Amino acid sequence: MLDVPYELVEHVSWLIYMRRCERGSRWRKLGCFKQALLVLAHLRKNETYRQVGAGFGVSEATAWRYVDETLEILASWAPGLHEALAGLGEGDFVIVDGTLIPTDRIKADEPYHSQKHRKHGINVQVIATPDGTPLWFSRATPGRTHDLTAARTHGIVQACLTRQILVLADRAYQGAGATVRTPYHHREQPEHYQQFNRDHAQLRAPGEHAFAQLKQWRVLRRARCSTRRIGTIVQAVHTLLTCDYSG
Repeated sequence: MLDVPYELVEHVSWLIYMRRCERGSRWRKLGCFKQALLVLAHLRKNETYRQVGAGFGVSEATAWRYVDETLEILASWAPGLHEALAGLGEGDFVIVDGTLIPTDRIKADEPYHSQKHRKHGINVQVIATPDGTPLWFSRATPGRTHDLTAARTHGIVQACLTRQILVLADRAYQGAGATVRTPYHHREQPEHYQQFNRDHAQLRAPGEHAFAQLKQWRVLRRARCSTRRIGTIVQAVHTLLTCDYSG
């Protein structure tokens, strides 16, 4: 049982088919539809290559190749930062937040250890619409990267300033300036500051839905792959979350 729409499997299989045609691929043991199903099962359930390979009657190495190829295809369809912000401008606002994707395969522990979360992982930033729909996920950076540093490094602050898009963020982004708005953090706050923080939190809350959607794909709840590969997986899942397969 795989809890994804049949139309999504068809959409992914069509992308695989187009790539095979581009490359002039020869006959393969699994057709495009079954390859798509294998990859989605791996991403959704976080099953090992050996497990999904056995389920589809292929070797562990072949399962790895199918997953690697499909991740590359899906990631190539993920929008860039400026593409994601196209159509937004002055008067619009977005929600920016960061999350840690835990991982258990760390070559050099220190850069990937988050003091905030007290675990090793990868920092990923998200830009979401007011209703929590993800517009853009950043590339992966080491877990110890501060959210504000990550936002500046990825160009989020400058891109939103250029388009005059209001950004709602939590206290981790304090000091960003530009069009970024964060809660007041003084201990003794006047009532109007407290009301601002309540309104700010209410508007920003849907941003958590973007990460909830991301981590419905269990491969990102605790990644067993290399840190470089996690960024590709995030971009691939973003494509799955936002692709229009209704037609």
